[in-house]
Order: sequence, then structure tokens, then C-alpha cells
Amino acid sequence: MKFRLPRPASLTSGLFWRTFLLLSVLTTLSMSAWFGMVNYVQREPLAQQTAAQVVSVVTITRAALTHSATDLRRELLFELVSNEGIRVFTMEDDDEVAPPPSSGLMADIQTLVRAKLGADTRFSSEVNGVPGYWVSFKIADDRYWLMLERERLQGPVEWLGWAGVVALVSLLGAALISSLINLPLKRLTAAAREIAQGRHPDPLPEVGPQEVRQANRSFNQMVDDLQQVESDRAVILAGISHDLRTPLARMQLEVEMANLSQEAREGMQSDIAQMDAIIAQFLDYAKPTEASSFINVDMAALLAESVHEAGRHPDVRVTAELPEQAHVLGNATDLKRVIANLVENARRYGKTPESDVTEIDIKCSVRGMHSAKRVIVEVQDHGVGVPEGQIAQLLKPFTRLDTARGQANGAGLGLAIVDRVLARHEAELEVSNREGGGLKFTITLRAL
Repeated sequence: MKFRLPRPASLTSGLFWRTFLLLSVLTTLSMSAWFGMVNYVQREPLAQQTAAQVVSVVTITRAALTHSATDLRRELLFELVSNEGIRVFTMEDDDEVAPPPSSGLMADIQTLVRAKLGADTRFSSEVNGVPGYWVSFKIADDRYWLMLERERLQGPVEWLGWAGVVALVSLLGAALISSLINLPLKRLTAAAREIAQGRHPDPLPEVGPQEVRQANRSFNQMVDDLQQVESDRAVILAGISHDLRTPLARMQLEVEMANLSQEAREGMQSDIAQMDAIIAQFLDYAKPTEASSFINVDMAALLAESVHEAGRHPDVRVTAELPEQAHVLGNATDLKRVIANLVENARRYGKTPESDVTEIDIKCSVRGMHSAKRVIVEVQDHGVGVPEGQIAQLLKPFTRLDTARGQANGAGLGLAIVDRVLARHEAELEVSNREGGGLKFTITLRAL
């Protein structure tokens, strides 16, 4: 089981797509209802118009063929095909006839046409493999097929093109409306994310609908109040810490000059040093980390320096695996403080069992490419670790655990400072127990 803090906020919001989907569904349903209503209302007039056109063409063609001279009929048929798109064929018994389209409109047209041309009039959508609108008629005892081009018969299909254009425009309008509706919330979310990352966002525009103005005004006031509280807290902690160090310095001087035994003097000096270290933690915790102070930092060089400093402790044994370079954007002093706090935490509470030596492994690697390129820093010891259920408590300020890693000395701010500094750097911190014993800290920073 692993505990991960903090996770970068997702840049993708589902509210826009939900609004867009809702508007799209409503638009589609409205257009479907409109198309169905228009189709229903125009069905009867359209059937009458089409039937009248078919009857007129058949009647005129039959009359022309009946009254034309026999030797001129071939020229007449050729003229009908060339100018009118009308073809006339003799009906044979072995013709391959496909049934007409099965639709309510076509059934109405057939009924009206049969009422004018006769009940034995046949219809087809394809004869002998030739598609078209086929209608039969008789001249005396001879039977004929008359084929009309489908484009001559107007139907509801012509509305589909316009419906598609309207649907496209409606979807674009839905996307625009969704974007405008969600823009204030998007701004508010981005500003809240900046606060979570320790930055001071620009004031939100107090314009638009009343609800948006009130929300933005309240948010801006909250940001100012938080900034003031942060500033006051830093000033108070710094002032108190500064005022406490003055009497501590006098106490240190008095201890040196007092006639005390060596054991008593060393004990009082240890207590004074511990109090001074607690004050230093308060100052580090209260000190803000401004993004404007970030520079190009080579984590490989910084870790190498930290490893050298940690090696000065006689009870610490450090093993390092570092690349040639690993550049990130950050505050070098604060990042070095992070590594120092992790090393000190391991030195105090991560000693190897049945040994007075703390074994610390520090690794650094660069993974990914381009925008996904990251610098991974791992700091782990070989101690007894922490119960899984208490890992989340490690990063909370002023927290002491009942295990070997409990903050018996200090104010309980060492790991809280680590978490606070990394949050300002928009980094990920993963805390877990090491396989084989010990505690492992994994830091993920965005690489340059």
C-alpha cells in the first residue's frame, strides 16, 4: 500500500462535455420532432403532388405514342429519353421486377395513381437491373414500362440536407454556449488550483451575471484574507522565534561561564541546542517559497553536495546513484532543505536494526521525454519502517507517532516542511515502506 501526496490537479473538466452533451441531445430531439411533424403534415400534399406528376407523365406519353405515326415512334422515344429523362420499354413476362420501396408515402402515391390509371397499374424500383421509378401502362392490349428518373420525384429526402446543416450549426452553437456557461467556473477552478499550489492568483473579473459577480467577489476577498493570514502568521512566527533566540544566546553564555560539572554543562547545552533547532524549524515552516525565486537547478549536483554533507556524520552511511545532470525549475535552497530533512529524519529514526549506523540510499533518475520528462529522486533507509496505517500521519505538522519514528525531539515539522516545499514546487511526494524494511520517499519533479 502506498500513500501519495500531492497529486497534480487534472486539467480536464467534465462539466463542459456534460453541458454540451445535454444541449446536443435536446437539439437532436427537437430536430427529430420537427422533422417528424413536417413529414407528417406534408405527407398527404406531397403524395398528391407526386401522384399527379406520375399520372400526367404517363398520360401524355401514352397519348403521344398512341397518336404518333408508326415510323416516328422511335424518334419520339429517343426525344423523351434525351429531353425529359423518360424511358419506355415493352413489358415482357420474364422481366425481373423488384418491389417498390415500402413506405407510407409510396403506398399513398400508388393508391392515387391506381385510382387514375387503373387498378392493374404496377410499380417497381428496379426492372432488369435498371434502378428508377417504374410505372406500367397499357395501350390497347400492349403493356409497357415507363421509367422516371428518381430526381424528378420530390420527397422528404431533400429535407435531410438542410436538417444536417441545421444540426451542425446547432452543435457548434451548443459548444459555444457550453463554453460561455463554463468559462466563469473554469476561471474559478484555475484560481483555486493556483492557491492549492501556493501561488497568488490574479483577481477574478467581477463582471457578468449577478451570481458570477458575487462568487468572484467573495473568492477575491477570500484570497486577500488568506494572503493576509499567511503574512501575519509568518511575521508572528518569525518575531517569536527571533525573540526567543536572544534569551537562548544569553543562556548559552551563562552556561559556559557558570561553575558546573561537565555532565551538567553538556546536558544544558544539548537542551539549548534542541530548543534552537525547534525555533529553526518554525522559521523554515513559516518561510514562504515564491515561484518568482525559481531558477534552473541541477538536482544531480545538489544531491551530490547533500550526500557529501550527510557523510560527515559518523553514524550515517550513504549510497548514491546519480546521473550526470538532472535539471529542474525550483529554489535551490529549499530543495536542499528537503533532502537535508529527509536525511536527518532517516538518521534519527531509520537506523538499521541491531546497529548504531543509519544506511541511506539516494537515487536520482530522469525519465520520460518532452513534456512528460520527469526527475525522480528516491531517499530510503534500512530501518524498521512505519505501520501502513500511520504513513499518512507523517506529513502532518506537529504530529508525533508512537513508533520508533515518533518525533521524540523537535516540533514535528521536519516532514511537514518537506511536504510544504514540494507542494510549492508542484512536485509529487510518495511515501511508502521499503521492501526489506525501512521508509522510502519518492519525489517526482518536472524536468527541464
